[in-house]
Amino acid sequence: MNHLLLYGYFLYFPEDKSAYIPAIVEMIFLVLLCLAVLFAVKRLSKRQEMKTKELEERILMEREKEKEKHTELK
Repeated sequence: MNHLLLYGYFLYFPEDKSAYIPAIVEMIFLVLLCLAVLFAVKRLSKRQEMKTKELEERILMEREKEKEKHTELK
């Protein structure tokens, strides 16, 4: 019970609501920063996906060419 009373003093609700303005500004800034990072990671991931698909297509084409060479030799 004493622990509840001890931690209850950490809560502070100011009478002057203008004290919330810096926290709101910081929260908006951090949310926008998180969204920017999210979209940057998605864009980077999309680029890497396209490079991987191109590499996969090249490898498959080279395998097909080698199969054709082997069948011609037989």
